[in-house]
Amino acid sequence: MNKKLIIIGIGIVGVLLLWIGISIYPDWLWFENLGFSPVFWTMLLSKFGFGLMVWLLLALIIGMNIYAANRLNPRIGTGGDFKVADDYVSQLGLSSATLKTLVTAIILFLTFYIASKGSTQWDLLLRYLYQQPFGSTEPVFNRDIGFYLFSLPFYIFIQNVLLILFVVAALATMGWYLKNGALKIEGDFSRVQGVPPTLPKISLAENAKKHLIFLGGIVVLLLTWAYRLKMFGLLYSAQGPAFGASYTDVHIKVLAYKVIVLVSIGFAVVLFINAFKLRAKLIWISAGIWIGVVLVLGTGFPILVQKFIVTPNELAKESPYIAYNIDYTRKAYNLNKIKVVNFEVNDQLSAQDLKQHDVTIQNIRIWDERPLLQTYRQIQAIRLYYDFNNVDVDRYLVNKQYRQIMLAARELVVNKLPPQANTWVNRHLTYTHGYGLAASPVNEVTSEGLPRLFIKDLPPSFEPDLRVVRPEIYYGEKTDDYVLVKTKAREFDYPKGDKNVYTTYQGKGGIHIKSFFRRLLFAIEFLDPQILFTTYLSPESRIMFNRRINRRTNSIAPFLDYDGDPYLVVSSGKLYWIQDAYTTSAMYPYSRRSHGTFKKRWLNYIRNSVKVTIDA
Repeated sequence: MNKKLIIIGIGIVGVLLLWIGISIYPDWLWFENLGFSPVFWTMLLSKFGFGLMVWLLLALIIGMNIYAANRLNPRIGTGGDFKVADDYVSQLGLSSATLKTLVTAIILFLTFYIASKGSTQWDLLLRYLYQQPFGSTEPVFNRDIGFYLFSLPFYIFIQNVLLILFVVAALATMGWYLKNGALKIEGDFSRVQGVPPTLPKISLAENAKKHLIFLGGIVVLLLTWAYRLKMFGLLYSAQGPAFGASYTDVHIKVLAYKVIVLVSIGFAVVLFINAFKLRAKLIWISAGIWIGVVLVLGTGFPILVQKFIVTPNELAKESPYIAYNIDYTRKAYNLNKIKVVNFEVNDQLSAQDLKQHDVTIQNIRIWDERPLLQTYRQIQAIRLYYDFNNVDVDRYLVNKQYRQIMLAARELVVNKLPPQANTWVNRHLTYTHGYGLAASPVNEVTSEGLPRLFIKDLPPSFEPDLRVVRPEIYYGEKTDDYVLVKTKAREFDYPKGDKNVYTTYQGKGGIHIKSFFRRLLFAIEFLDPQILFTTYLSPESRIMFNRRINRRTNSIAPFLDYDGDPYLVVSSGKLYWIQDAYTTSAMYPYSRRSHGTFKKRWLNYIRNSVKVTIDA
């Protein structure tokens, strides 16, 4: 038996190590290659640690309750007041061992499921631990804004998790009592024709009742905490004329929630007392008072005040709170720092005005991005496997003048290769990168009606001020497949007439794949055995993946929100991608929420905090 356990243990450890190697090691190599190894470990340990903390807490709570259940109510068996023949579980033919296995399996599933969900909220923990004060407060509770953005979401999450944990613990305890015979569901499980079904009778041993009442007291305390947090949640109320706490919220609901908190604490105390000396009547009276207070003060009374006091005098009552909404919305969106300048309207345009503002006139856009993109594709794609994803607009110094330039990256799309050329070697070793770009001023047209191109063709020809000496594009908006570079196969660089020009990757990107273990690892990672068996790899070979810009940035910093349109920049002869990244929140007090384009969710605070730069 011991040998079997040792073998099973070794097998489990081996499977876990293999899973860690396949799932984590490639990502760590990728982060390390980019110089973000500390970021990788911070995110990994936060996810694992937070999930483990939730699991251990749930396991501890359930374990303590099952231990208490065994101590308070050892197996009753067939004696006592319970009739096993009338028990639903007995009628279903479930033995004690089967029921124990079933309950244990359900408990394990729930604990791991809840823990996995908890691990996805790792960023809440980090924001809470490393929060910084904003230096300004909201007008109702006079707390720093940072409390609402960093602490309150964490408290709400912890409260919800604890509530779920104790509810699951109560259900698990009931399941254990069912196994021990302290809880029985009695009645006729069979269906006899002509005999109406009867409601089952639930019988519970006294110690089991006290135990579950004690758990009920803890649940009520957690609901008490929920009402305390709801007070702060009033600052996000959408019930009034403006977003945020209104007159009724501030003057009625805050007081109502305070009373509910006190009554809830009293109800919890009653439950704890009855867990030692059971008096069912006192519990029912306390529960009725608690429910009544919640319904009357939490719902009914605020509705009456709103209808008969606030609504007839809405302007006078709500004006201060509308002012809060305007003020804090401006602060949250950083609109309070806008400098307002009045310009006198003058509709008399002279030749002198045109001469004075000739730079502005020369940058008036006449090209629209959509038809220009189609034009680029027709005259500058050169080959079917090249494509332009979209057109971006930027400013460059050309002939000592700032000019608005429209430009688009020429990316390589391997799916557009001819069928006979769509081989594994071509997709992953030969056709590894796009090449160059098309760029034109926003306001110039040739005699043929086409854009005047400042950068064009393969290899690129360009204006002196828009020099491009490294036109290769290994990362882009349409780039998706992994590629292997510095291999024995030649990399396609660009077409030249009826011939092709080849090159070798000169950068530092990608992960060394020289060892057999790494080749095996990435073969499993991408489900591609060719990586393991190809003879084209050399000691200098590298594998490049996560090459799509959005996927790349989201992998490195998933806690930021990204603009959906990275744009290409020409600088010092090289091509770079720039993507705007934002810090956002939906928890800024009194700030009006808007449905953002980031992950299709609501937000009411935003800052353009980060500019991401990627060497193409």
